[in-house]
Amino acid sequence: MMTSDKDVAFPVLIESDLKALTSRGRVRNVRAGEMLWEKGDRNLCWYVILEGAVEIIGSQKGVAQTVVVHHAGQFTGDVDVLSGRAALVAGRVIEDAKILELSTSELRRAVGELPDLGEIILKAFLIRRTLLVGEGMEAVRIIGSRFSPDAHRLRDFSTRNAIPIQWLDLETDPEADALLRQFNVPASETPIVLGSDGVMRRNPSNADFARCMGLQAVLEADHVFDLVVVGAGPAGLAASVYAASEGLDVLTTDSLAAGGQAGTSAKIENYLGFPTGISGAELTKNALLQAQRFGARITVQSQVRSLGVDGGERVVTLADGTRLRTRCVLVASGVEYRKLDVPRFADFEAAGIYYAATKMEADLCAGEEVIVVGGGNSAGQAAVSLAKTAKQVHLVCRGESLDSSMSRYLVDRLNSMRNVNIHTRTRVAALGGNGHLDSVQINSSGHSRQIQTSSLFLFIGADANTAWLRGCVDLDPKGFVLTGTALPTPTAETDRWRVAGRTPFLLETSLPGVFAAGDVRSGSAKRVAAAVGEGSMAVSFVHAYIARPV
Repeated sequence: MMTSDKDVAFPVLIESDLKALTSRGRVRNVRAGEMLWEKGDRNLCWYVILEGAVEIIGSQKGVAQTVVVHHAGQFTGDVDVLSGRAALVAGRVIEDAKILELSTSELRRAVGELPDLGEIILKAFLIRRTLLVGEGMEAVRIIGSRFSPDAHRLRDFSTRNAIPIQWLDLETDPEADALLRQFNVPASETPIVLGSDGVMRRNPSNADFARCMGLQAVLEADHVFDLVVVGAGPAGLAASVYAASEGLDVLTTDSLAAGGQAGTSAKIENYLGFPTGISGAELTKNALLQAQRFGARITVQSQVRSLGVDGGERVVTLADGTRLRTRCVLVASGVEYRKLDVPRFADFEAAGIYYAATKMEADLCAGEEVIVVGGGNSAGQAAVSLAKTAKQVHLVCRGESLDSSMSRYLVDRLNSMRNVNIHTRTRVAALGGNGHLDSVQINSSGHSRQIQTSSLFLFIGADANTAWLRGCVDLDPKGFVLTGTALPTPTAETDRWRVAGRTPFLLETSLPGVFAAGDVRSGSAKRVAAAVGEGSMAVSFVHAYIARPV
């Protein structure tokens, strides 16, 4: 008999597992009606039900709903137990019960010391969040127009951070209009976010949204970390896993969400160990839980503003003024998407122009014609993914063919798809629309064609996300971070390196104790596997630096 997702999500522990856990926690007697935790609570304990029953309560269309009832041998919690994020559901005792309580640190220790049981628990945590999102439970409701850049920003932020939402579209959902009248909000002031706490927020910034959803780590004043990782893409997450598993005190910060550009990939098919491929979202979800299992703190804060030195410590300063003090820094801030140089481009960003083709964007353009611009693997993967829902996909590429820039397996697949048209030696020449994109003009060898579309996806390369590092570490002419042997000879001869008594490590920047990995590093391979390798490798240099700091 095949095991279903719900069997994995809600297992019943055997007697030997319960006995092993009991020695690691505290047994409590609780009465029916007692709340173990409320929605929005942070740093939850983990509970195993020994006797009685505990109800998990979520929200669906603003109404409280039972998600599941845990009975004897079952346990509470999902990924938020390890992350410390605000709980999306509440836990209430519905029968007098005896429960086993473990703190987050005790749970981490149990998972590490009891690997077979740990695997059951972690798999359950992952599947539970997936089921919570898939079954329509919500943490917030977002009301706005599909053509609003800010509405798209908030939906993208929610999706990337696994926050279950109910999306209410002004153009198609009558409930959206009713809620706006209830709150006396004109359509012109949308998007709005309605939290489970009943509080309405008008067009919050990502940082404000992260704060109200508990995505920001609680930081102690003057705490000094062993390692601060800037950027939670594949390189940053790999470093977080290896550093935390080796006992380092790690904080990883990102301004948007874990995963980076790889996190938005519909499917990565050439990543070692996944012969059928893995989505960027799934890879990110697994890596995030793995890092948190070992104790790394992952926080969605705000943009990084600068990097500096204070005595023997490095200081990462965020745009909101937060100062992160640390012995070492790993720069894994990745790249920023390039934009088309065509008139009115800014008018349609996130109002028809997108840089990722996740399920959210695919649902937006179902049954329509769409355009994908680019000749690399990211563009090919997006075209394949969008072709599943779109009426027609136009892949626009400036080159003579896709063969020199795209993996052979993707080229063959695209050529076999009936609803994918490949336009080589072609450029986007003009954009049309009023408030949102409705047409794109493409030019090829002097011939023009107008395509009616509301969705243009760009995968035309990226530039280094290093503005915050200028004047602090050496960059190459394109703005990527120079490291190791790529640093100019005079750099290794400065006073700071003479004091260190050594030359820079392979992934070390011109500033001792500051390392770089992944796409942001000059000369990197710009592949997910390469970024993961560099992130893990950087941790060995962090250890070496901490053992003998400058």
